[in-house]
Amino acid sequence: MTTLPEWLSDNRDTTALAAMLSPASSQSIETLAAESRAITLRRFGRTMTLYAPLYLSNYCSSGCAYCGFASDRKTPRHRLEPDEIRRELAAMKKLGISDILLLTGERTAAADFDYLQRSVAIAAEEMQRVSVEAFPMSVNEYRALADCGCTGITIYQETYNRERYEALHRWGPKKDFIARLETPARALEGGIKSVGLGVLLGLSDPVQDALSLYRHVRHLGRRYWRAGMSVSFPRMRPQTGGYEPPFPVDDLLLARIIFAFRIALPDTELVLSTRESATFRDGMAGLGITRMSIESRTTVGGYCESENEESKEKTGKGQFEISDDRTAKEFCAALRRQNIEPVFKNWELSYNGPSSSITLATQPKKEEPCH
Repeated sequence: MTTLPEWLSDNRDTTALAAMLSPASSQSIETLAAESRAITLRRFGRTMTLYAPLYLSNYCSSGCAYCGFASDRKTPRHRLEPDEIRRELAAMKKLGISDILLLTGERTAAADFDYLQRSVAIAAEEMQRVSVEAFPMSVNEYRALADCGCTGITIYQETYNRERYEALHRWGPKKDFIARLETPARALEGGIKSVGLGVLLGLSDPVQDALSLYRHVRHLGRRYWRAGMSVSFPRMRPQTGGYEPPFPVDDLLLARIIFAFRIALPDTELVLSTRESATFRDGMAGLGITRMSIESRTTVGGYCESENEESKEKTGKGQFEISDDRTAKEFCAALRRQNIEPVFKNWELSYNGPSSSITLATQPKKEEPCH
């Protein structure tokens, strides 16, 4: 078994964070919230950056016990072809979305690197910012993605507890704990501008996972100090397979984790997805979270998907159930009631790096349907 890197068990930087996360902490949740809010306002202002996920494929070669896309799930498999991707992008642009996250399962013959690279190139022709949440890749593959318009990747370790990780990932390439742990560094080495990290809260002890996640962010920040970083806090949601998390995380603990990360990482983007309820997301806006997803669909082809049975049979069920199902207009209205301005675009195509598929002539007009 490969030895774990030293930084993963280095406690020198985690004393303050551990104190804030402890159930016996002397700092009340109200005190942490007030400090987190002040830091967020000072560093990010009254804004919320918005993005949306686009599932390209639900083919998968791994056996993650907690995932609706695991290879043993009895669900129809589908991938988007170029014309379908363009239709999805057009539907998303009508909603005002210009910042997207492309998702696939683990690497398969049906959805391999060449497929992902072509999909990124298509998306980069239409969208201001294109990120990817897919399978781990080599430095050269990440360099190729960056060259065709990918500006960021998201890769969750899921849990940093190695024993739990190996038990949950029953087969497939994702079972390699160390290879996944080293993926963000390979992406940054390959020229990707930003990485998003996270753990799937509920799989292991949430406090220990949070401390390891913090160590990972700090480790990458020291080596790639010019890179952008974001941290997500997804909790387990109902999914095909019915996996029940053994370490459930309630709203109070999740809020404490978010506030502690904002205080410990004042310049890092903190992300909250539509896994969370509208009430919880509204409560976190302005208190620490600076980036949220909107209008999420977790099925392949979800933005153009009709309600007929033929379409449902083709696309299958989503990776997990979302909780906040508000429209973009409804969500933006809720933000503005809190004096927070939704930001649909904060990235120009001209800054996306070299790409034969991107020119200023193809830059789409800004659409803001929530005004």
